[in-house]
Amino acid sequence: MKISLKSIYWEFFLLGIQLLGGGYVIIPLIQKNLIEKKNWITQEELTDFYALSQTIPGILAANISTFVGYKLRGKIGAFIALTGIITSPIISILLIASIVDFLLKISYIQNIFWGVGIAVIILIFLSIKEIWTNSVYDITTWIIFLTTCFLSLFLKISPVLLIIGSIIFGVMFKLAQKRCEK
Repeated sequence: MKISLKSIYWEFFLLGIQLLGGGYVIIPLIQKNLIEKKNWITQEELTDFYALSQTIPGILAANISTFVGYKLRGKIGAFIALTGIITSPIISILLIASIVDFLLKISYIQNIFWGVGIAVIILIFLSIKEIWTNSVYDITTWIIFLTTCFLSLFLKISPVLLIIGSIIFGVMFKLAQKRCEK
């Protein structure tokens, strides 16, 4: 099934409208819209796109959108998805920036930001829950998880080094596992 570029742009434009609070919000939105409703990608692909997006520079939502777009329609799909996801935030930023001083003095607006902050915490929790299910599922993934937590929390090792180390360990483990199966 070849998905139209217009459909890709529109879906990511709509996702961009809903991205209040940061990139992590995109995980449950993609799950609901692109996995459950449209069946454009799988949960495993989303988990892979999320993990890969964490390892490269850039905005999480833009990176994930680019990977999804690429999966759907190649390079042009990646460009269209990226354009769609950033259009509404750019428009919003330009509009809000022009009246920000006025808005921040209004107590209702301050209350909205407070409420959005609470909602974002819930969305981040839901994202972690979904990613956890597809990422930490056996003894090896538990060992990687606990080791990286320990190294990060107690030894303050850079997340970049932990990601690179996890990638290297994962590749070596899978290669060794394939050799043992032969």
